[in-house]
Amino acid sequence: MNFTNCTTEASVAIKSKSVTEKMLVSMTLVVITTMTTLLNSAVIIAICTTKKLHQPANYLICSLAVTDLLVAVLVMPLSITYIVMDSWTLGYFICEVWLSVDMTCCTCSILHLCVIALDRYWAITNAIEYARKRTAKRAGMMILTVWTISVFISMPPLFWRSHRLLSPPPSQCTIQHDHVIYTIYSTLGAFYIPLTLILILYYRIYHAAKSLYQKRGSSRHLSNRSTDSQNSFASCKLTQTFCVSDFSTSDPTTEFDKINTSVRIPPFDSDLDQMGDRQQISSTRERKAARILGLILGAFILSWLPFFIKELIVGLSIYTVSSEVADFLTWLGYVNSLINPLLYTSFNEDFKLAFKRLVRCREHS
Repeated sequence: MNFTNCTTEASVAIKSKSVTEKMLVSMTLVVITTMTTLLNSAVIIAICTTKKLHQPANYLICSLAVTDLLVAVLVMPLSITYIVMDSWTLGYFICEVWLSVDMTCCTCSILHLCVIALDRYWAITNAIEYARKRTAKRAGMMILTVWTISVFISMPPLFWRSHRLLSPPPSQCTIQHDHVIYTIYSTLGAFYIPLTLILILYYRIYHAAKSLYQKRGSSRHLSNRSTDSQNSFASCKLTQTFCVSDFSTSDPTTEFDKINTSVRIPPFDSDLDQMGDRQQISSTRERKAARILGLILGAFILSWLPFFIKELIVGLSIYTVSSEVADFLTWLGYVNSLINPLLYTSFNEDFKLAFKRLVRCREHS
């Protein structure tokens, strides 16, 4: 038996398998990058070209799409190159710029989700007063604050990594975990604090929505009954009006956009059948709101929680992970930039109409 030939054939087979795996991985990542670019570009174009979408709430959505587009254009391509080549060949300067842009844009994307949740919370719990405060200037200040915080979270490593410019070019370009305090600071600021705030805000949004659904169903029921018995209670004109104005039209959690419901107090008779129908409709809407909130929170948590758990355990020297696992968790986080434009626009009719118009324009061009 020729052991040399067997060894050579085995090494060729392993190399061939490695090349095939790299091709499959790179093709998958290219598809993700392309889809992320196209979807976020579509959101930006839709908002910029559709007058009906020119609202402060949608400016936050647009800014989120710009941030996710930057991830797709500036971060993902270099990551694909690095993964495929198994080595960093672009030098220290490009490495430092890439890592800084990566951390800044990903942090900024996460913080955008936080301010969007905050904007929706204010819009639903303090609708009348917040409708006056909800201006383009306020949205711009929120966006500027998000970018400022993101820069302060991502830039500190540049100060202690600058001396490496004098060293030989690196073969690896990864986040260094040699500063435990910074690891805790960055993971708390970039993810764990925003995650906690988002969970609290959406919990309160859901309960506020539930209450509004119930009030809306009750007011419609009472209004219908009062119409049938208008003459009998004409002498008693007790009218109570609830005006909940200008909920975000880009909010997938609020099917109850722009509620303006008049409630008239009817005679004190009961209609159990109508009450049952009202409760059923209210329950259906509550379940729909819960599903949409579940999608938003679930996508965010599944995308980023594994990565930030890994960052903590590696940064605290509890455990080390392979480069393959690190790359997978990093790209799992990047996928959130693909999911965001789907989740934050797909449930809104104005966005759907804008996207259809864009498709028609492309077909006619």
